[in-house]
Amino acid sequence: MTAPVSGTAPSRGGRWIEEWDPENEQFWKETGEKVARRNLIFSVLSEHIGFSIWTLWSVMVLFMGPEYGLTPADKFFIVSMATLVGAIVRIPYTFAVAIFGGRNWTIVSASMLLLPTIAAFIFMEPGTSFTTFLLCAMLAGVGGGNFASSMTNINAFFPLRKKGWALGLNAGGGNIGVPVVQLVGLGVIGASAGPRVLLGIYIPFIIIAAVLAAVKMDNIAHMKNDTGAAKEAVKDAHTWIMSFLYIGTFGSFIGYSFAFGLVLQTQFGRTPLQAAYVTFIGPLLGSLIRPVGGALADRFGGAKITLWNFVLMAFATGIIVIASMQKSLPLFTTAFIALFVLTGLGNGSTYKMIPGIFQAKAAAKGLEGEEAASYGRRLSGASMGIIGAVGALGGLGINLAFRQSFLTVGSGTGAFISFLAFYGLCFAVTWAVYLRKPNAEAQAKASASEAKPQLSYAEV
Repeated sequence: MTAPVSGTAPSRGGRWIEEWDPENEQFWKETGEKVARRNLIFSVLSEHIGFSIWTLWSVMVLFMGPEYGLTPADKFFIVSMATLVGAIVRIPYTFAVAIFGGRNWTIVSASMLLLPTIAAFIFMEPGTSFTTFLLCAMLAGVGGGNFASSMTNINAFFPLRKKGWALGLNAGGGNIGVPVVQLVGLGVIGASAGPRVLLGIYIPFIIIAAVLAAVKMDNIAHMKNDTGAAKEAVKDAHTWIMSFLYIGTFGSFIGYSFAFGLVLQTQFGRTPLQAAYVTFIGPLLGSLIRPVGGALADRFGGAKITLWNFVLMAFATGIIVIASMQKSLPLFTTAFIALFVLTGLGNGSTYKMIPGIFQAKAAAKGLEGEEAASYGRRLSGASMGIIGAVGALGGLGINLAFRQSFLTVGSGTGAFISFLAFYGLCFAVTWAVYLRKPNAEAQAKASASEAKPQLSYAEV
């Protein structure tokens, strides 16, 4: 029997789905897939605009010439604070989905994007204090939370076998908000218009996203904040290991997205227009390729894709260091854009690993069928908010590293050398935890035991 897709709980208003079983193939084919895809589309729209507003100040700082009285270090600090707030709010945004419902929270979180946009519209002019700009950028951080609530919501809609694709598409569509706001900013700068024009473009789109969420999305009634799962996720080492790896992938993506234009201006003397011409390319390609990272992880295993991706990220960073030392703008720009592409691939593969890891743990516990799927959903959903928040803090680290590097040596070379070392460490952790084969003695013990079935983490 196929469960009904929706019904309205008498105690609740709005669109509530009372029964949802995506692992049931008949249910999925007949009704579930259509509903899940519809929610995915409008979740992506809201998350997309959220990312645009979160990274708004990567464009705003390009407008801030000498008349604003800010140093490059001031500008790096401004964008760092937007990154920090965006990382912190991911935790409450994750739990908000179960409290209010995925649809309802999407309406609220989309509407909240009006606050930083209107604030920037009011204060974006020479003579405004550094503190005011800092507070406006911090307000923009709420856009970073949309990712966490969107991913938690979409994770509940799709079966395990489709999560890599769905989460990759959801995140990739959201990530594209970064290059889109930068591309729109390029058009505004190219037209010699002021920053208020850019802000005025986004205000109506925020309203449209909130309205479409209200009309087209659904809440899943059985989604609850499982405090037991949250506590278990916090205690589980894999939550923190994956947080560390996500710093290397998503932290790099969001940190470089904020910093790219500033680095081009500060280190290579590019004008705002010259910087804007290339700033959007890296985030665009990194966003577009994220679903490919998820799909490759579905096929070959997220751990394998992540491992070799870190090798390539380290190689690209090495090229950037050489280009930075030789002051070669073409080589620097090409390698930086390649690094963006690799961060996107890694974003998709690392996020696919999360549900796979906890499904592997369920199999190791001897759980099967719906019981195993339920365990995997509980733990992966609880851990995603933590992993997403900690990963985003990597963007804060990147911008603070750039700030310090420019203050001490006058270029970003020192920062890139530290990033290179970090990617090497990420490679080592990925191999040691998820791909290293157990020694012969451990294999013998596992074979002798009649205990629980095992699932290699190399398959996640």
